[in-house]
Amino acid sequence: MVAIIDYDAGNIKSVEKAFEYLGSKALVTRNPQEIYKADHVVLPGVGAFGDAMGRIREYGLEDVIREVTKKNVPFMGICLGQQLLFDFSDESKGVTGLGILRGKILQIPETDGNGKKYKIPQIGWNSLDFPSQGRLFKGIDEGAYVYFVHSYYLSAEDRSIVKATTDYNVTVDASVECGNVFACQFHPEKSAEVGMQILKNFLEV
Repeated sequence: MVAIIDYDAGNIKSVEKAFEYLGSKALVTRNPQEIYKADHVVLPGVGAFGDAMGRIREYGLEDVIREVTKKNVPFMGICLGQQLLFDFSDESKGVTGLGILRGKILQIPETDGNGKKYKIPQIGWNSLDFPSQGRLFKGIDEGAYVYFVHSYYLSAEDRSIVKATTDYNVTVDASVECGNVFACQFHPEKSAEVGMQILKNFLEV
């Protein structure tokens, strides 16, 4: 069973439907006992970093998330859920993230060094490069396209955990893996066959 952590963030329903499409039972919940019993746990989300951390703390989920990630249960953050795993974000000054992984969330710059402008947020498909082999990308070719919606990006402190990157004015750490903790800046649930393969690979961890 996949527990999808409910902290009133957007996009939860599409994540639930994606896992159900793959034949897995998915439960949207913020009940600690149900989360602890799950075989896999997912932290989805779209929205603002500070608001999300406020709700996670309001619902008493911060310690639950920390406990799950320590227990070697496969855990996956998606989009905002990836960003929340890190230390802090430019989006919400003074708000600390979960700090489970080391790194910072920075704003995508609107112009490059030559004055070329980029639309922010980045909305749409972009290709992936694989700096090293990640379990989420088993059976997926480098250069595969996935779907992004974001204005902020991860710069991970430990480069060895970065398993996929993409370029959008800057190099975006698009996916990380550290032990049982996985995360994607893009939306696998909206990334067609490639995304379904990524979620399938997660279920097989």
